[in-house]
Amino acid sequence: MGPVFRFKQFLVDQSDCAMKINTDGVLLGATASAENPKTILDIGTGTGVIALMLAQRFPDAQIDAVEIDLPSARTAEKNFRNSNFSGRLTLHQTSIEDFWQQKKHQQYDLIVSNPPFYLDTLTSPKENKTLSKHAVPEFFENLIKTIPKFLASTGSFWLILPPKTASVVKGLAQNSLFLQKEIAVSSFANDLPHRYLLSFGLKQTKTEQASFIIYQDQKVYSLAYQNLLKDFLTIF
Repeated sequence: MGPVFRFKQFLVDQSDCAMKINTDGVLLGATASAENPKTILDIGTGTGVIALMLAQRFPDAQIDAVEIDLPSARTAEKNFRNSNFSGRLTLHQTSIEDFWQQKKHQQYDLIVSNPPFYLDTLTSPKENKTLSKHAVPEFFENLIKTIPKFLASTGSFWLILPPKTASVVKGLAQNSLFLQKEIAVSSFANDLPHRYLLSFGLKQTKTEQASFIIYQDQKVYSLAYQNLLKDFLTIF
């Protein structure tokens, strides 16, 4: 994959970002939703791809994107500036903790995160790669504890996580958020899920369970995947 990834309505330069565009990000960007969102927050925006996809999907929304890694933040800001959605995208190069302090009274209709998800030892030799792929449990504890303060009453908080981390996050959220939707993502129909798309809210509802298959055959995307991403990926 080259340094610039071309979507149908925008380009994403990923040359200075620790984590490149991947299936997790585009699935979250195409799936996350809320009731007519006017304010959106993307936590750990990386290249900015999820924020850009949400800007395309929700033309009335103002989007804040937070990124602590300076090279990634600069790249995301450039991607925002070069897009047709630049007037609605704001990059904040800071930690999410400091961002919360700056935005104490802000509420968001939709909050999304494709977070660091490996709850194991920090083994990556490059610090920025470590930041983007690993997290200690406290990261998720603080995130889940803080989200209810910034989520609008009818808002939704979406994440994409591997199974082990998804279980941890669901446990952490039990006392403050309600799991409203859970989508099990598998590569092929007979595979076990390798990712979960989770949607939390402040209102208790019956959890909607769904499954999503990426491939119908080797190197052949499923119709569900094609339909989900046909407005974004140039291969469809």
